[in-house]
Amino acid sequence: MEQQLAAPLMDTVRVTFHPKDTSVDVGRGATVLEAAASAGVTIASICGGDGICGKCRVIIQSGKVDTDPTTLLTREEIQQGYALACTTRLVADTEVIVPPESQAEGAQILIDEDARRFRAFFPTAEKPTFFRHDPVVQKLYLELPPPTLEDNLACQERLFREIRRRIASPVMQMGLKVLRSLPAVNREAEWRVTTTVGRRGGTTEVIQVEPGDRTERSYGVAIDVGTSTVVAHLVDLSTSGMIDAEACYNSQAVFGAEVTRRIIQAEREGTKALRDAVVGDINNLISALVTRHPVELHDIVTLVAAGNTTMLHFLLGLDPSHIRKSPYIPTTTVPPPVRASEVGIKINPRGLLYVMPSIGSWVGGDVTAGILATGLYKSNQLTMLIDIGTNAEIVLGNRDWIMSCAASAGPAFEGSGVKCGMRASRGAIERVTVDSDGRVDVRTIGDALPEGICGSGLIDAIAGLYQVGILDRSGSLLPDSSPRVRESEGQLEFVLVAEGENGATRDIVIAQPDIENLLRAKAAIYSGAKVLLDVMHHSFDDVEQLLVAGGFGNYLDRAKAMTLGMIPDIPLERIRFVGNTALIGAKMAMLSTDAFQASLTIAHGATYYDLITYPHYYEEFMSAKFIPHTHMDLFPTAATFGTAHGEGGS
Repeated sequence: MEQQLAAPLMDTVRVTFHPKDTSVDVGRGATVLEAAASAGVTIASICGGDGICGKCRVIIQSGKVDTDPTTLLTREEIQQGYALACTTRLVADTEVIVPPESQAEGAQILIDEDARRFRAFFPTAEKPTFFRHDPVVQKLYLELPPPTLEDNLACQERLFREIRRRIASPVMQMGLKVLRSLPAVNREAEWRVTTTVGRRGGTTEVIQVEPGDRTERSYGVAIDVGTSTVVAHLVDLSTSGMIDAEACYNSQAVFGAEVTRRIIQAEREGTKALRDAVVGDINNLISALVTRHPVELHDIVTLVAAGNTTMLHFLLGLDPSHIRKSPYIPTTTVPPPVRASEVGIKINPRGLLYVMPSIGSWVGGDVTAGILATGLYKSNQLTMLIDIGTNAEIVLGNRDWIMSCAASAGPAFEGSGVKCGMRASRGAIERVTVDSDGRVDVRTIGDALPEGICGSGLIDAIAGLYQVGILDRSGSLLPDSSPRVRESEGQLEFVLVAEGENGATRDIVIAQPDIENLLRAKAAIYSGAKVLLDVMHHSFDDVEQLLVAGGFGNYLDRAKAMTLGMIPDIPLERIRFVGNTALIGAKMAMLSTDAFQASLTIAHGATYYDLITYPHYYEEFMSAKFIPHTHMDLFPTAATFGTAHGEGGS
């Protein structure tokens, strides 16, 4: 397969990417990463091409390139032809091999174990708060009385009158295209029509009018626009039943794993590429869903999206640049309903896109949806909700008040920034047991051959290494603690799986920087939670229920997370994993105008607390970087989980 510019420039080179055998002509001096993007070849690059993550390793098979020096490749790897795609410039025609570990999944539809994790089919929270069935967009079958000399209302007003008999709506509107078709549709259908109505603030809009009864052909899609994954649920609006679900990795990953990297990309090049990437993912998911079912795109009349504030800006094509600049002001936290077609989403051309309202720049509509789904805003109990994804958001409150904050956890929980890290996909090590003799047993997703380690496996491994004395409380590997501890390129690492063990094709290791990254991430979560409690004059003992949201949470070992100090030392029965609450909340808002209105009330009423403004936040964060914490008295039960360290630590 080849892609060529319509009129190649004189000073161009051709690069061919294997194993896809895809070729493209690019300007001389372009980086391999830029050429890959032009060719439609996705290469992992969590730093957005800044040369600092080392994930875009490729092999220069032949040709001529100019590459910058790097410490992210060993001397042996460089001799074998490895280079970083983002810092390697093309000088002449070149052939490049993209090894498996560098092949980003892009918009590939997730299958098998990946799908089970990200589609959110698994049990989640208890039954969500009940709302009456009243979708934000719905179809109404109407039998209009034919006009007479006595009842001579115009076609539009006649339709509005019948709609008001079904739903309370003092203000109604209709687009010109629908209005033009109305007289013919009414008469051809002998005044028996199905009208699709959507709520836009205090106004009800007639989206379309169809002949006959089409109420059973009414569908919506709920979307969780995550930084790493995009998940879609196809829902029957007439019955509230979920028909199917689908998921894919977010194609924006090529611009960086973190939203700040993507914002920087948008500042440099504009939002179009980022918007096109996520809209393309959504369209691919919808296409996959309707292909499996007798559903036509025309019958999908609404879409409700939840996501962090930045991701929702990208979806709508809004400028996100001020989110990362003091005083951190987004373009909007409450986007109005818009035509999905305005964004580029391929459903009914007049279908409406609703976006869950955000609480602040760094606490988005996914958190609002989570508060809605868990019923936290109506609870009499003091409840803490921690949504763990590419970053972490923390909510504390009950029916009287809600406080929220964002913790800069980074993407370590999803395998990014980790030497042998990978997403939670087939072949990822997800469970690790380390016995007292230092022997290691691993379990991979799908029972496949081990290829790397994902977030849950990393937590298991580091907690296990600490418990048997291979790590000290600062997270430092102890040189003589195990034959599996070795030095590589001037730093210690632990060989989790050696090449040949369990069919591994390379050594899978946990390096000292990997441990430091994870400890920073867990410290951000714990310290953020503690600060919210301190600000509200509470302690962890007062928390009556701790809810852990996000697909990652369902695979988290509570005891090991507590051993590390990632979650507080409270009775395990108070801790519940509640699944993808962003998606649950989006579906609730789609199926009930009352629920959508409740989400607006939640977003307006919740207080966003910026952790930077807390005078002792840095001290809290640094204290939480130890295992489990500098102050061991905060974790009295950690010792009961079998740690080899005494009260004083190492």
